Amino acid sequence: MYLFIHRKDLRVKDMKAFSFLHELGKPGLHLVIVDPQLLSTERGKDHSGRYFLDAVARLTRDYAKAGRELHLVYGNPEDVVEAVCSVHNVSEIVFHEDYTPYAVRRDQAIRERAGTASVPVYAIQDHTLAEAEAFQSFTEKKEPYKVFTPFYRKMKTYLELFYRPGSPYSVRDLQTAELDAGLIERFSVPSEIAAILSGSAKTAEPEPAEVLAAYLDDGLLQYDDLRDDYGNPGTSGISGLLNTGALSIRTVYEELQGREGAEAWLRQLIWREFYMYQAQMDPDFFRYEQVYDLSGLSDRHFEAWRQGRTGIPVIDAAMRQLNETGVMPNRLRMITAMFLTKNLLCPFPLGEAYFRTKLADYDNVLNRGGWLWSSSIGFDAAPYFRIMNPVTQSERYDPQGRYIRTWLPELEGVPAAKIHQPRPDAIVDLKLSRLEAIERYKVLLGGRKE
Repeated sequence: MYLFIHRKDLRVKDMKAFSFLHELGKPGLHLVIVDPQLLSTERGKDHSGRYFLDAVARLTRDYAKAGRELHLVYGNPEDVVEAVCSVHNVSEIVFHEDYTPYAVRRDQAIRERAGTASVPVYAIQDHTLAEAEAFQSFTEKKEPYKVFTPFYRKMKTYLELFYRPGSPYSVRDLQTAELDAGLIERFSVPSEIAAILSGSAKTAEPEPAEVLAAYLDDGLLQYDDLRDDYGNPGTSGISGLLNTGALSIRTVYEELQGREGAEAWLRQLIWREFYMYQAQMDPDFFRYEQVYDLSGLSDRHFEAWRQGRTGIPVIDAAMRQLNETGVMPNRLRMITAMFLTKNLLCPFPLGEAYFRTKLADYDNVLNRGGWLWSSSIGFDAAPYFRIMNPVTQSERYDPQGRYIRTWLPELEGVPAAKIHQPRPDAIVDLKLSRLEAIERYKVLLGGRKE
């Protein structure tokens, strides 16, 4: 029998691995391994962990509806794999490929443990519309794209010529097997995480396909006009579904074809591809904090930023929404990240790590890409001398201050003309801090370590 491990692919159809498994023509064990390195009990209680566990609960229900077995276990993945191979006659191990440093180390450890049992491991690309190496070969460029617009144009052409649909098979087309009872007990999920899963199982959420269909029917035409209007959100709300793999990126791409108003949204999907491409093609993507000396920056104001008490209304409103709900509109992610890294001169890894636990739709690569952009580091990043002014951004995208009043009700009575302005207790002067940031980042970015 085979062993298939779900990770960022928490769905039961349009899975490239399912075509591979179907061709094997044999029963298999299907697992979700809750990895304590990625999902501690504490993170499981916060927004990003809860969202992931909600997706796991939905996946469990979908397997049950299909009459198939899915086993949820807890432990270091290589330990689980070794134990399963020692008890079951596993002929191959299959999972979808991931590119983060931890994922690479984890999968190498799995290969090493599997190798001792002479079990081959197959990692299949699934998370993107195009394989980075195949796309790069198509471009005939020696160096990767470092600017988004030419990447976007080339990627559109590549997809028009070489796009490959996903698997026609669902989990109903596969044979699943029972996991040994002793292994289930040995790698049982901690009670606190089990309780969260139990609560998630009782929550009636719309199916991912329904969320997508509703947005395409009712919101797509307005996307380009409303995507930055965070006071009256016009975005799809599918980012978390894509990032957990509850919804396939291919499904989204295919559903967009031929629709009026699709171009603006397709551009955002290809921004996602661009970050995934960087993660594979830029050797420094996950190590820029070692490439540049960040020691001249400080965590002095990090707590005030984290708690939403900087005295800059739009910043504090955005952080309050994030802390309470796990949601933050994309425009506000850019504004708050640039404010932290530039106006407050705080090292980007601190903000990146905070978003990791708080964002319900968290994805390692996309989160890091956003923080690098705001820090003027990496491919096609914001120039260090162009620093978003949170007041003018707030005035432009929420002129009446509705968003601020929603999350800072203490400012309810402040007129629209004044609600965007720094409060008397603001921790930083926006003009002076901007000038200091320009000087500081000019030196920082000029001091790249070789």
